[in-house]
Formats: sequence, C-alpha cells, structure tokens
Amino acid sequence: MASFAKRPFGYIPPNCPLDILYEDDHYLILNKPAELLSVPGKALSARDCLESRAQAYNPDARIIHRLDMATSGVMVLALTPEAHRHIGLQFERRYVSKTYTACVWGQVHGDSGHIDLPLICDWPNRPLQKIDFERGKRARTDWEVISRHSNHTHLRLHPITGRSHQLRVHLLSQGYPILGDRLYAHEQAFTASKRLMLHAESLSFRHPDGGAHMHYTTPSPF
Repeated sequence: MASFAKRPFGYIPPNCPLDILYEDDHYLILNKPAELLSVPGKALSARDCLESRAQAYNPDARIIHRLDMATSGVMVLALTPEAHRHIGLQFERRYVSKTYTACVWGQVHGDSGHIDLPLICDWPNRPLQKIDFERGKRARTDWEVISRHSNHTHLRLHPITGRSHQLRVHLLSQGYPILGDRLYAHEQAFTASKRLMLHAESLSFRHPDGGAHMHYTTPSPF
C-alpha cells in the first residue's frame, strides 16, 4: 500500500469559478471541484483552496469541515462565529447527515451492506490510514448499489462517522478500491479513471438560526 502514496503528484488546482449552491447571512453552501484543497497546504504553491476562494467572495467565510482534495461535492462554510460554532457542534455530535457516490473496481456482492472497522493513521506512510482493531477509532459506513457495469460498481455511501479517508479505506478493505484513487487503488483501478470517483452528493443539518432542517444536494459528475 505504501508504494501507491509515492505515485507522482503535483498540485494544479482547477481553474473554475466558485460554485455557490446556496447562501444566506449565516453560511455558504459550495460545490467543491475535484483536485482543489479544502484549506491551504503548507507550501506556497498550495495556498489556493476552497476556503481562500470563498474568502475572496466573502471575507467572513470559514471552513467547518473538509473534503479530501481529490473528492468533489457539497460543503458548508460559516459566515458568522455563531454559525461556525452551531454547525461545527452538529458535525461533532454526528447530527449532520451526508451521502456520497463512488465508483469502485469490481462487482460488489449484494445490494447493500454495512462496514464497521476501526481506523488509525498509518504514521510511517502518512497520510495513509489503516484498519487497527487495537488502537483505531470506530468508523462505520453504510452502502447500497446504484448500478453495475462491466468492471466497476456505482455505489451510494452513508458514512455514520467521519474519519479521515474512511470511505476509501473501508471500500478497499472489502476488495473494492475506488477508481482513480492514487493513494489506495491497485494499478488497474487507479488508471481506470482520470480522477478519484468519489463525490459528496448531499449534506443535511439544522439551520443555526431557528433550527430548520436544511438539505442540499449536488448531482454526481459520474
């Protein structure tokens, strides 16, 4: 697995406008493109990110949660300290509901299932994560099949927890790496797609002003 992390990589953020799905006085809902960092990286060449682009639009915008650079999809950014605290607590207490879509290598057995495997950072090979039954933190994912194809399966994923690389490692553990995954996929799965085939499709939470149930979706690009 460690060798996959050494595949050539250079940060070239996509040249596209900010995709605003919704905004009010409290938060922004954005559709993050694949290959854009959620927050700035350490290198000067990695300053361009979703948060910096949002702050160019509204200087008050602040990240509440993250998506992996290679993952696309719906994200919420706070516009006030109160919204940041309120929605952040919803993430922390697992009141937020999320769905993803993914294309994985192979023919998945069954139409739905549940993965409950603890995860921990693989420190010698970071940022890779791994399953560790002794020291790992509990991680849970529900999944269902959307469609089947000749060499891959299209899935909808419901993460119950939000561990780093959870969906990627959980699916890999079942023998189904996500197509285009430069960190975890074997060569056939990696070269089967020009991008990581993982997309944050929907996000639901309570509005920080009044508590109304809010639900946002952005169609999968694959």
